[in-house]
Amino acid sequence: MNIAFNALRSTAYAIVTSPYVFILIIFAISFYRQNKKVVMVQKMIIGERLNSPFELTISEIILGLIAGLLGSIILAYLGVSFSENTSIELIFLLSILLMLMNPRFICFSYSGAILGFISILLEIMKGMYNVEISQLGFLSIDVVALMTLVAVLHFIEGILVILDGSKGSIPVFTKKNNKIIGGFALKRYWAIPVTVALIVNSSFYNIDSVVPLVNWNTFLNPTTSYSVIKNAAILLMPFYGVIGYSAVTFTKTKKEKSFSSGTIIIGYSILLFVFARLAVLNIFFKLFVVLFAPLAHEGFIYIQRYREVNKEPKYVSNEDGIMILEVAPNSPAYQMGIKSGDMILEVNHTKIFKEDDILKTIREASNIAWFKIKRAAGNLEEIRYSNKSNSKRLGIVFVPTNVPEENMVINVDQSKFSDILEKLKNKKN
Repeated sequence: MNIAFNALRSTAYAIVTSPYVFILIIFAISFYRQNKKVVMVQKMIIGERLNSPFELTISEIILGLIAGLLGSIILAYLGVSFSENTSIELIFLLSILLMLMNPRFICFSYSGAILGFISILLEIMKGMYNVEISQLGFLSIDVVALMTLVAVLHFIEGILVILDGSKGSIPVFTKKNNKIIGGFALKRYWAIPVTVALIVNSSFYNIDSVVPLVNWNTFLNPTTSYSVIKNAAILLMPFYGVIGYSAVTFTKTKKEKSFSSGTIIIGYSILLFVFARLAVLNIFFKLFVVLFAPLAHEGFIYIQRYREVNKEPKYVSNEDGIMILEVAPNSPAYQMGIKSGDMILEVNHTKIFKEDDILKTIREASNIAWFKIKRAAGNLEEIRYSNKSNSKRLGIVFVPTNVPEENMVINVDQSKFSDILEKLKNKKN
C-alpha cells in the first residue's frame, strides 16, 4: 500500500505544484487550439458541432491525468527504476521532438528505441573495447527498465484509445472502385504525468523525499545489481509526456475503430513487456527488444492500413438507398432516432436515388413525411418526420452517390490528419 501511496503522492505533486502545473497549462492550451479546429470542421460538414472544444480538451486532460496515475502505480509495483545518473526524462523530450518530424513518431516506442540503442552501443564499447565516454554517461540507461516503461505507457495508451479515441471525429470521404465511401478521421492527444523511480544515495536528499530500498517490496526485482544499490533509496520523480492517437477508418464505426486500435495497442504492450523482461538475460535480447519496439509498431500500423484498404467499406450508398454517415445532435434527424449507419430507402413511399431526392420530396410534401429506414442491423423501420418549422435541414451527413473532383478525394493510404483538415476547409471556401 505504501508503494501505491507514494506513487500517487508524487504524481499529484506534478499536477498542482510549480513548475509542473505550468507545463500542464501549456498542454491544455495546445490541445484546445487543436480541438477548436476540429470543431470548426465538424460544424462546416455537419452543420452543428458534435462536441465543444472545451469538452474535448477537458476529456484529454482529465483522462490523461487518471491514466498517468494508473501508469505510475503500475510502474511502482513492477519495480521499474533507473539510476539517478541517467536522464530518463529524455524519452519524453525526444518523443515531442520526433513528433515535429511526423506526428505518429510521438509514440514512445520510437524515442525509447533510440535511447535504448544508444545505451547498448555504449555498453558494447565499454564491455568489448574498454572504451568509456564519461560525457555520455547520462545516456547509459537500463534497457530492461526503459522498455518496461515503454510497455506500460503503451498499456495505458490502449486504455485511453478505447475510452476516448472516438471523440472529436470528423466525417471524411474517399473514392474506391469509382464509388464514394464515407468514414471518420480520428485524432486525440492526452497529457500524462508519470512518476518514475530513481535509485539514489539517500544522504543527498531530504528523508521525506525518498523511500528506503528495503521497504520497496515490488513484484519484480530491480535490474540494477544489489551490490551497487545496497545503501541506496528510491526517489519518485514525476515527468510529463504526451500520448497521441491518429486513425482514419472506412470499414468500422468510430467506436469500433477506437476499440480495435486500443485492443491492438494493449496486445503490443504485453508482448513488449515480455520481451523487455527477457532482456535481463543478455545483450542480444536487449538488442532484440529495442528493435522489436519500433518495427512491431510499424507492423501494426501497416496491418491496420492494409485492412482499411482491402476490407469491405461500411458506409456506401447504393441502388437501395442513401447511407447516413453522421447525424448532428439535437437535429430533426436525431430526434427522429436516425443513426449513423442507417440507410434511407424511401421518403413518402418514393424511392430515393440520390441525396437531393430526400429534400425535394420533403419540400413537395406537407409538414408530415414518412422515412423508410434500413437500420445498420438490417431491420426495416418507418419513421414519421414532422417539419412544423419548415426547416430544410435534417442534420444528416449523407454519403454522396456522385464522385467529386479528384482534388477533393482523400486517399486513405496516404492522408495525414492535417491534409484532411486542409482539404475540408478548401472544399468549403
